[in-house]
Amino acid sequence: MVIAFRLLAHLTTLAVLAAGLLHAQTTRFFPLKDIRPGLHGKGKTVFSGTRIEDFDVEILGVLQNIGPKQNIILARLSGGPLEKTGIIQGMSGSPVYIDNRLVGAVALGFPFSKEPICGIRPIEEMLASTPALSAAPTAHASLRDRSLTEHFPRRETSQTFDSKLIDIATPVSFTGFTAGTLRQFAPQLRDIGLEPRQGISGGGGPNSGTGAQGPLLPGSMISVQLLSGDMSVGADGTVTHIDGKRLYAFGHQFLSVGATELPFARSNVLALLPNLSASFKISNSGEWLGAITADGTTAISGELGRHPRTVPLTISVKGARGPQIYRMEMVNDSMLSPLLLQMAMYSTLESTERTLGSASIAVHGNIQFQGNFPPVQLDNLFSGDFNVPLQSTLSTAIPVAYALQNSLGGLELKSIDLSLESLNVKRQAQIDQITASRRTVRPGEPIDLLVTLEGESGRDITRKFTYRVPLGAPEGPLYFTVADGPTANVADFVQFNVLQARPANQIISMLNQLRGNRLGYIRIWRSESNYQVEGADLPDPPPSVGMILARAQPSLAGQIKSSKIAEMTFDAGDLSVTGSKTIQVEVKE
Repeated sequence: MVIAFRLLAHLTTLAVLAAGLLHAQTTRFFPLKDIRPGLHGKGKTVFSGTRIEDFDVEILGVLQNIGPKQNIILARLSGGPLEKTGIIQGMSGSPVYIDNRLVGAVALGFPFSKEPICGIRPIEEMLASTPALSAAPTAHASLRDRSLTEHFPRRETSQTFDSKLIDIATPVSFTGFTAGTLRQFAPQLRDIGLEPRQGISGGGGPNSGTGAQGPLLPGSMISVQLLSGDMSVGADGTVTHIDGKRLYAFGHQFLSVGATELPFARSNVLALLPNLSASFKISNSGEWLGAITADGTTAISGELGRHPRTVPLTISVKGARGPQIYRMEMVNDSMLSPLLLQMAMYSTLESTERTLGSASIAVHGNIQFQGNFPPVQLDNLFSGDFNVPLQSTLSTAIPVAYALQNSLGGLELKSIDLSLESLNVKRQAQIDQITASRRTVRPGEPIDLLVTLEGESGRDITRKFTYRVPLGAPEGPLYFTVADGPTANVADFVQFNVLQARPANQIISMLNQLRGNRLGYIRIWRSESNYQVEGADLPDPPPSVGMILARAQPSLAGQIKSSKIAEMTFDAGDLSVTGSKTIQVEVKE
């Protein structure tokens, strides 16, 4: 059976490639310099099933320099259902021909327009801006980020521009996701040019479909498959041009992530839905066809028959409704993978428990990277009164984004395996105070510390410690800070908040040293210069060494005045720890 399926898939790929070669031999281009108002042409797109249909195109003129060295052909469309629907989301990339020569792709529209007037991206610009593997963007995630989309290029949307020609939004179908997940993430997705739709598309995996739907041609619909399995995410658009194994589509950027590997499949249109805001196609995914390898500003391009490497993602959730396991295949992309991970986690939690009100979520698991690297181990507990699922999912996905976007040489995901436990109760202890048995101390003498935490229902939790001041300790103030894990991370890993590429092994080591919320930390420190070298502290170095390190770390010079001397840890039972308090003790001879 497997051999027969592989043979069928191979024959399908050969048929698609043969059609692409034949098309490339017969395609001619209509140059932009010859475009004149009043010319008439034909466009091709799919309105139903996989059948490519024609629509009429009337050229209105050319908008010069609408972007940096970019021109747009303005046209009025007619025929088929367009009089009723206007420009349809999913038409992006629909090829337009004059005298059987390719002009370009339908790519832009006017929000809330009463007529189907569009912008056509010239084919010359599509081919010029999408080399086989364009350079990846230089965005770098920070461990302090509060959104995984803030480093994506921002897109103009119909909510902010009602009279400007903008990219036709890319309809993205979410299958198996909760409605609350789309409500939570819809604003972020729209900011980057994606229009989320729930449950209107069936998710096709990389090996789904029978391949009995004919060759892929300009005007065919494709779905870029970002996630498949128990949950699926697919972005729909139209093929503009096929040159041998090379494919060009959309006529505008998808997410402008540069070089990438995103599987794409054939898309079948089930119905058209006219809408006052923006009409769109209801579709499902067919057989896998290849991979998108470049996401440029004026088009996406890919390779037919290419097998992209995807990331197995397993999420098991234990809640009041019993255990659930979700298995998926996710794209291997430094910018998209963390966002998809967060959304998948959020949906699994919401489907198991409510997302509002008091809650506690335990996160366990490991993240494997390609190569000879140890896994990043996860063990954390999140608790609070408001949207704890969002906090827990972001705190899990941000380190993944940091690793993928900041490593020298580039880290790639191998697999992610997570186990979540959700409870509708708050399990949290707030740090109330820290007291010392004396306010002055001599070197070599002990000092007793008492940490008080306030648990649920006003229950106090106390922890006692003894710290002996080292012999030879200099005179001056000595500080004791009791804090939760994230606060301690800020103090100890300040060097990693400076956005610069670092060796992969150093990043993975740092991520495995990040403290979670299960423990509290007492940090003993002085107010003096401190530097970090390869992730390790170098407190109060000699002046000559300090000058060298200050030049090597200019953005940190003058800012790091917290030199850690020692650290102690404690737990609060089965509660998470939050908060921070500091006291000062004088060391005197």
